[in-house]
Amino acid sequence: MGRKRLRAAQTHLDAFMATLAVWFMDQWAKVERGYRRPLTWVALRLKFAFYPLLACIALGWLGWDWSHDRSLDSAEDSVFDTIVQWRPVEPRASGKTVIVEIDDCSLEWTRAQGIGGWPWPRTVHADLLDTLDRAGVRAVGIDVMFLDPHKDDPNGDAMLDAVAAGGNGRFVFAASRQAADFDANAPLHVAQIPGAFALDPDTRPPGPPVAVFLPFGAAMAQHSAITNVSRGQDGVLRDVPLRDVVDDWALPTLPARLIAQVTQQPAAALPDHVRVNWRRHSRIPYVSAADVLAGKPVCEPAGSKLPDLRGSVVLVGYTAAGISDTKPTPVNAAMPGVEVWAEATDALLHDGAVWMPPSIFKYLLAALLLALTTYAFWRGEPHEDVDGVFVAVNGLLLTGAVIGLTFFGVFIDIFASIGFVSLCFGICRMYAAIQRGRAIGNNDFRQEYDPEKHPWLAMVRLRYVKFGDLTPFEAVRGKREYRRLLRRQLYAGSDAVMIEGIVERKSWLHEILDDLMVLIWAGTDRASVMAQVKADLDLLYHSLNQGEHPLDEHGRVMLCISVAEIDDHHDGSNRGERMRLRELLGQDLNATDEYPLSADNCETLNPSHTLFIDETHEQDLP
Repeated sequence: MGRKRLRAAQTHLDAFMATLAVWFMDQWAKVERGYRRPLTWVALRLKFAFYPLLACIALGWLGWDWSHDRSLDSAEDSVFDTIVQWRPVEPRASGKTVIVEIDDCSLEWTRAQGIGGWPWPRTVHADLLDTLDRAGVRAVGIDVMFLDPHKDDPNGDAMLDAVAAGGNGRFVFAASRQAADFDANAPLHVAQIPGAFALDPDTRPPGPPVAVFLPFGAAMAQHSAITNVSRGQDGVLRDVPLRDVVDDWALPTLPARLIAQVTQQPAAALPDHVRVNWRRHSRIPYVSAADVLAGKPVCEPAGSKLPDLRGSVVLVGYTAAGISDTKPTPVNAAMPGVEVWAEATDALLHDGAVWMPPSIFKYLLAALLLALTTYAFWRGEPHEDVDGVFVAVNGLLLTGAVIGLTFFGVFIDIFASIGFVSLCFGICRMYAAIQRGRAIGNNDFRQEYDPEKHPWLAMVRLRYVKFGDLTPFEAVRGKREYRRLLRRQLYAGSDAVMIEGIVERKSWLHEILDDLMVLIWAGTDRASVMAQVKADLDLLYHSLNQGEHPLDEHGRVMLCISVAEIDDHHDGSNRGERMRLRELLGQDLNATDEYPLSADNCETLNPSHTLFIDETHEQDLP
């Protein structure tokens, strides 16, 4: 009893699954016809003009986007972030740029020393800078704001300013650029800001007013730099600015003044920004400020040694909880601001910056790929070849871009271009499928063959035969050109219908028959059918032999024509159109009489055999 119930359940399940499968196929067919039909209407009217029209529209959009929206930049940023996050190999830091962090351990150490917690007395900052100076550092950037003097510690203020003066520019202090809304009432003009330079040699001081908070000390203000940064549209910091532009003037940022001090070149010679080759693992080395002040590791495990800071460029900044400023980067949603400045400084001093071509490059690349795609589809190249070349080229470009950023610090934005071109390629590919469906008599585009309305059929067998004295290269070139021109003519709206499986290398039949292709015409009478055949073959001949390199120089197209009148209701039987076409196709493939395709097609008007097909016999018509 249990087994019977199990078998019954299995039977019901099989029936349910079969019903579900049939329903799904029906629904999918409706969906497929739904998206194809609009393109069908286009295909019947534009034919191959669709491809250059689509290219013109796409190129127009590229030009508009380049001059206005720059939407491809967003795609570029997303891909850049993905690569730096997931690449298996990343460039290592130089080790000559070091971060001295004011971390939680440093605050606890100063409390233990009786100095107190945060904020530190100015004497502590002065001692820290003096210690770094005696360690032999090349320059120090202090990402700590000293806006107001300490009311209760004037000696500490004086000591810190004296250290700044004694550093002779090797100590660069943080300044803050305020919002542009405050510029109108600012007490200082841009030319009065330390380090400011004119972008145009003809520009004269004082320049426009600018709201900037400078350090309290004269020497500190003289050697200060902007520490504000602008982020991308999505809030992620990828490019670190090296200048803050105010009309025709520019204010250097912290990395710019450090680099100018170390390299003895003006800040005006540096670029506007630097694209950092961000790292997740091999980061800039950190040293606790407490270790530097104590002269020994107090925040590190026992047995650790202080790094040798001689010849290094040091960035001092907050990392302690509650006082740290963080900025989102491609590898860290909350990277300490001092590390951002350190990464930019290290990248410029040690050739670690990412080189990026001008923004117009990706638009020109997209335009080039789009033009090549359009040309391939417009020529009617085989879709297998077009797909293969497209995938291979994209794969090569993607691989080259990943390798370039990973090992050479070069980021060529081909990703956004490929994404845009892939969209256009997909549209062209769908349109080509519509054309092919029309050429093979897809029921979405033309009615099924009805023997009662179109009892006469003409079937033409085409076969490419190369000349014996041709080289293999010439023979292959002639064969490819023959296939391409035939395909283009059929896709453009010929009355002929291809037999599925023989053309386009879709089945074993093609491998057996080599270059044999079979076309079929339907009509109401023999004369109309043959007129259609002659017209299409004339066009084919002229297509094959136009230009400087006619096909007749490389091979010969041989043809065999069969004409049949099909009566599906002969003797009361109804065997169906597919069976009749199969019989006709089999007889045509077995035919031996062939004629060369010629200019006037005289031979084609006298086909090799004319068949009458019923279920019992075949006979030649008079």
